[in-house]
Amino acid sequence: MNNIGTKIKEIRKRKGLSQEELAETAKVNLRTIQRIENNESEPRGGTLNLICSALGVTTEDIFDYGKVEDKSYLVLFHLSALASFLMPLGNIIMPLIMWFNKKEKISGLKTLGANVLNFQILSTILTYIVLLGYVFIKLNHISGYNWLIILFVTIYLLNIILPVILAIRTHKSNTIKYYPKLIPFIKE
Repeated sequence: MNNIGTKIKEIRKRKGLSQEELAETAKVNLRTIQRIENNESEPRGGTLNLICSALGVTTEDIFDYGKVEDKSYLVLFHLSALASFLMPLGNIIMPLIMWFNKKEKISGLKTLGANVLNFQILSTILTYIVLLGYVFIKLNHISGYNWLIILFVTIYLLNIILPVILAIRTHKSNTIKYYPKLIPFIKE
């Protein structure tokens, strides 16, 4: 596990900031930054939050607790949402299993997992609502249900295209791409 100070120093340098600039942005004493980066002291909660905010990172990024970066697993995680082709609710079950197994071991998976699962849960709920609406309209012989078919196909295609696009983007870059955040059913 990296020391917190070393990790903060690496991130600061990567962002092109001097210790003075970081101290000023974080509203923390320069000497405090120096002590932290030299591993003479560890930042406490409030100080750590200020430093993380100034660096544009989360505390999870600083405290990686031995997490490894595994971009191929993140790509596979995005694609696991396509398991709905193999089994009903596979778009939720497969990512949920993968998330529970590795969320504490792979950097970035905790946030990505919650994001993917929230999106998949919402799209599944919407899909079933649309299907039930279609059945209700069909059983009551009401005309004008074509828009439900279009809505169903749109949701279904979105659940195919979005995971593939985000998996490709995650594979090509070092940043993790997220689904749109709509309703948080699952918290990180």
